[in-house]
Amino acid sequence: MCFLIPALVGLICALLGYLLGKMLSGGNDLNIKSKLETSLSENEKLHNKIYLLEKELALAKTNASGSTSGAAHDFAAIPEKTIPYDVNAAFAVFGKKFKQDDLKIVEGIGPKIEELYHAEGIKTWKALSETPVEKSQAILDAAGSRYSIHNPVTWAKQAHLAYYGEWEELKTYQESLNGGKE
Repeated sequence: MCFLIPALVGLICALLGYLLGKMLSGGNDLNIKSKLETSLSENEKLHNKIYLLEKELALAKTNASGSTSGAAHDFAAIPEKTIPYDVNAAFAVFGKKFKQDDLKIVEGIGPKIEELYHAEGIKTWKALSETPVEKSQAILDAAGSRYSIHNPVTWAKQAHLAYYGEWEELKTYQESLNGGKE
């Protein structure tokens, strides 16, 4: 008879645990909407990449059949679609809101370094993602020893991930860094 009470309590706990697990496992509409929004965002990014690749291909075909004589192709002439910024997707991953092109999302860049980049005309994630490490280091060196100690090696990659809205990848990458270094 003494074993009935613990068995009954265990059975009730197991049932409550099962029900609680089912409730929290993501079967709600909010989770489905979030997954749909993420899928739509990924779909838009893929369409943007396809668009750019098609333009590059068309330009390469034109240059191959036309007037180029082994010269490098000028892909700057390719119009580029704007990648929409989803503040809610960034918030879902980072737990705080960032304005579009806020360079401080990059680990290692604070308000002062962001000002240095803005003064050099680097005001967007895209621009930072295209900035060579040497130029970044030159900007820091020119600002004095207080800034030249920073290591901008990973900044372009982080900015690239932010520009393309790859928030999970950016968060994972930043967590793998040690003081901004790989």
